[in-house]
Amino acid sequence: MRRAHRTTNAAAGPRRRRPADSRTPLLRGLLLVAAAIGAASAAPARCRAAAPDAGVPDAAASGQPAGPKVELRDGDRVVFLGDTFFEREGQRGFVESALAAAHPDATLHFRNLGWSGDTVWADSRGVFDAAAKGYERMLALVADLAPSVVFLAYGRNEAERGEAGLPAFRGQLARLCGDVRRAAAGRDRDPRAVRLVLVTPTPCETIDADARNAALAAYAGAIREVATEEHAAVVDLFAAFSPVAARPPLTANGVHLSDAGYAAAAERFVAATGRRLPAAFAAAAADLRPLVVAKNTLFFHRWRPANETYIFLFRKHEQGNNAVEMPRFDPLVEEAENKVREAIRSLEARR
Repeated sequence: MRRAHRTTNAAAGPRRRRPADSRTPLLRGLLLVAAAIGAASAAPARCRAAAPDAGVPDAAASGQPAGPKVELRDGDRVVFLGDTFFEREGQRGFVESALAAAHPDATLHFRNLGWSGDTVWADSRGVFDAAAKGYERMLALVADLAPSVVFLAYGRNEAERGEAGLPAFRGQLARLCGDVRRAAAGRDRDPRAVRLVLVTPTPCETIDADARNAALAAYAGAIREVATEEHAAVVDLFAAFSPVAARPPLTANGVHLSDAGYAAAAERFVAATGRRLPAAFAAAAADLRPLVVAKNTLFFHRWRPANETYIFLFRKHEQGNNAVEMPRFDPLVEEAENKVREAIRSLEARR
C-alpha cells in the first residue's frame, strides 16, 4: 500500500528571492509553527469536549480483560504506534489529553507514530519501498525515542483477510511486540522492562457490520492472547464498544471514530490505568486538547515531513542535506509539551 506524495507543508511559505543571510525555508517554517502554538495556547476555546452519549457502556463495566494494569509512571516516555486510530488521535488529542490529565503527579512524554492504513507488517510505512523497509524505519524511530511504554493499535486492516489471515497476523503481532521491546530498550536496558499495551480495534457500524465485526472479534481475541503471552496490558475497545446495537453511534463513517467516539475511547484508556479523570476535565478539555494537537503537529513534521522523499527516501541525494534541520523541531516539541503540563497543573489547581 502506497500513499500519495503530498506537495504541501504547513511550514512552507511563498517563494521569493532570499537574501544571502536569510534563514532556510525549513527554519522559517519551524518559527511559524512555534508561533502557531503560542496562538493556540492564548486562543479562546472554540468547542467543548465531546462526551460519550448516555447509552455508551460505563468504563467500569466495559469488559476490560483481567491482566496487567496499564501503568504510567513519572518520567515515562510513551509512544503510540499503530494505524488510523492513532494517527487520527494525534490530530484530535482526546486519548493523550485524558491520560495526561489523569496523571497530574507524573511528567509524561507522549510521541505519536500512528500511520493511517498501517498493519503489523508496516505496509503503509514502506511508501515507495517494500513494507520491510518501512518496518525497519519504524523500529529505528522507536529506538530513537527509547520509550518506556508503547501502545500498539493494530488488527482492523488485517481483519479484512478474514479467518485465513489470522495465524499470520497473530504470529507477526507477537514478533512486533518483541521487535518493539528490543528497539525501545536499546543496548542499555532489558527489553522486558519496556511495558507494552495492546489496543483492540473498535467494531464497525457499517451496513455489513455483522460480518465485519465477526472477523474483528476473532482478531481482537488474537490480540488478547498475544498480550497474555507477552505479559502486555490491554485496552479492549472492541469489548467496550460491543454490541453496536446497544449504544449510540461512535463513528464518523461507520469505521473511524468521531469526536464522541474518541472521547469514549479516552475514558477506556484512563479506566485501564485504574485512574479517574478529574471533575474539571470536561470543561478544561477544550483548552487542553489544542495544546496537545499543536505539540503533535510539530512532532509529525519532525518525523514525517511533507517532502520526506527528498529528505529521507530515494531522492535524498537531491535535498538530503536538509535532514540535519529535523532535530531543530525537538526544542519546539518540548516547549509545546511544557505548555500541556502547565495546563494540567492549572486543571489540578481547580480541584
